[in-house]
Amino acid sequence: MATDQVLTGSAPAGEGSLGAQAAEAAAPKRAQISRLPSLTGLRFLAALAVFAAHAFIPIPSLRLLADDRTEFRLFHWFDQAGGPAVSFFFVLSGFVLAWSARDNDTTTGFWRRRFVKIYPTYVVAWVLAMVLFAQDFTSTRIAVANLFMVQVWVPEYYTNFSVDPPSWSLGVEAVFYLSFPLLLAVFRRIDPRHLKYWITGAIAAVWATPAVAYAAFPKTPLVPSGQDLPATAYWFNYVLPPVRVVDFALGILVALAVKHGRWRNIGMIPSFLLLAGGYWLTYHLPAFYGQRATMIIPIVLLIAAAATADIEGRFTPFRNRTMVWLGEISFAFYLLHYIVLARLRKELGTEMYSTTEGMAMLAGAALGTVVLSWLLHRLVETPLVRRFSRSRRAARAKAVA
Repeated sequence: MATDQVLTGSAPAGEGSLGAQAAEAAAPKRAQISRLPSLTGLRFLAALAVFAAHAFIPIPSLRLLADDRTEFRLFHWFDQAGGPAVSFFFVLSGFVLAWSARDNDTTTGFWRRRFVKIYPTYVVAWVLAMVLFAQDFTSTRIAVANLFMVQVWVPEYYTNFSVDPPSWSLGVEAVFYLSFPLLLAVFRRIDPRHLKYWITGAIAAVWATPAVAYAAFPKTPLVPSGQDLPATAYWFNYVLPPVRVVDFALGILVALAVKHGRWRNIGMIPSFLLLAGGYWLTYHLPAFYGQRATMIIPIVLLIAAAATADIEGRFTPFRNRTMVWLGEISFAFYLLHYIVLARLRKELGTEMYSTTEGMAMLAGAALGTVVLSWLLHRLVETPLVRRFSRSRRAARAKAVA
């Protein structure tokens, strides 16, 4: 299949321009009737991939397994899962926000909803991390930087991944949310027939970033995680918000292409197969490419395929009640899982465990995180969103109407 067809959804053979026009005319109606629950379900799988990546990091503050061979084998299997999962979240964020964007929305209204949905939960996780383990080794400067989501702007590994380490990505997402109204306004002006060029350019930019990181930044110092990676280049390739905004913009562009009927869907099974192939490729290219690039096309194809399946009412295993519920609490799960793992290790002291015992503990940690995530979602995120997601003036106007 030609790249032009895969990326743009140019009219299938035999449809001609009338078919494309009909697809474009029907797309807004389809967008209105579908909330894309399969994408919600997929969010939990991505969060679980991040859990697995952290669960087997062989460092004293997390490691549970006594057997070195098993520990390092599992670490090797899941080490590369975290980076692509974060890329999935970034692309998905752009896609979902563009898909659900309201024509009559205001910039301040959008920012209010994002703030209310994200920041209170983030603060609760920050407090829990500080109280349960991070206060032992976190300076006031770094703690405050994390509280205000600016830790990602400093090219220091221990600042970027401090307090609650996974929360760095929320500092990046905050930049996405601030830029979204402008990006959407610009991208909506693109002729739908030209979206394919923008999408291709965004993918090329993602692939170019690791090359720039390797070529333009000093080879030392290295990141202190034991990986043979230059630290400043690592920050540039993986953390720096203006660089990662390309992932987010790609999601917006793909959503617009799907809405306008300019996307050739390859289906979920082929997308998952390509995802597996991309993950295999992460182990055969330099590390920075595995973090950002090797799975970006499969991620885009999978998101678009799941959205299309929901639009067309076709079965997916991610649209059932359980998967959607897990997806709804996945934001809290993402923020809490490292806290649970680190606190568990701290409570257990220095004792190491057999593979069976350790895996049972990790399964229990995952289930415990699910329960805590449900509580955080139910007691903090949901009531605050209901109460504060719109201004009092807008709420009164709706009540009167």
